[in-house]
Amino acid sequence: MNASLAALTDLRPSAAAVEREVLAGLARTPRRLPSKYFYDARGSALFEAITRQPEYYLTRAELALLEASLADISCTVGPRAHVVEYGSGSGRKTDLLLDALVEPVAYTPIEISRTALLESVAKLGADHPGIEMLPVCADFTHAVELPEPTRTPSRTLVFFPGSTLGNFEAADASALLRAMRTTMGAGGAALIGIDMVKSKSIIDAAYNDAAGVTAEFTLNLLTRLNRDIGSDFDVHAFRHQAGFVPERSRIETTLVSLKPQSVRVAGREFRFAPGEAMLVEFSHKYSDDDFEALAGNAGLAVTRAWNHAQHAFGLRLLSRSG
Repeated sequence: MNASLAALTDLRPSAAAVEREVLAGLARTPRRLPSKYFYDARGSALFEAITRQPEYYLTRAELALLEASLADISCTVGPRAHVVEYGSGSGRKTDLLLDALVEPVAYTPIEISRTALLESVAKLGADHPGIEMLPVCADFTHAVELPEPTRTPSRTLVFFPGSTLGNFEAADASALLRAMRTTMGAGGAALIGIDMVKSKSIIDAAYNDAAGVTAEFTLNLLTRLNRDIGSDFDVHAFRHQAGFVPERSRIETTLVSLKPQSVRVAGREFRFAPGEAMLVEFSHKYSDDDFEALAGNAGLAVTRAWNHAQHAFGLRLLSRSG
């Protein structure tokens, strides 16, 4: 057994838990599916492909901003941090952060895709042999008990890059930030990526790449559910649709039924009309005032801010307020 697997804390949602969430979402009006289940092994690989599409500015802008800001971030965070990452992905940004920090003692990624988690930790562990790797396979939208590092850290740094916070509605985003506040503890901090409001045409293009990778990624959610909970979605009977809604300051991604059809999940039947849209994800774009208000509602304050001017992408360092 390799070191990453030996240290793994596996808290993945059960098939029954996934089934309950899907049934609840399909019973809503409009129907919806939880976007966190995009990330099986194929979904994670497709998302990495999305980040390399010419229209998808977010990852390039964040990587450039992170590289330009790392010295300042490291100085602000200080030495011997325990880095806790929500949704580890490929680990590209994490590699940069761990390189820049002074003597980080441990790294705990919390990732729902077991395959992506182990691959990322194996690579990061090889690149950073002095940092204790403590992976947790779990849904980070729920409270997760963290493993204790062997060495005592001076502070906990929650790392949440990639604008994933924008995938949550305001109440859920506040709840997640409050959970981060608990995780970071007294004296801790959170480094969060946020996508800023910009031209509708630029945002729309990022979620509708010409190569169709994002559409394939979205539809893979149905394939994953069919495999994991025995649903019978016809993947070819839905199409990907995404567009920026200015009044809500967010991209809304839906799967649109191409014909009258029925879907069965756990013995229950759900009928779809032609053209009926099922919400699968949204991605909020923030102004500074909006984000500061969101953080404030969770008992957090923005202590440092870094911006990529060309693409209006931001990194924000949060600490406990009051």
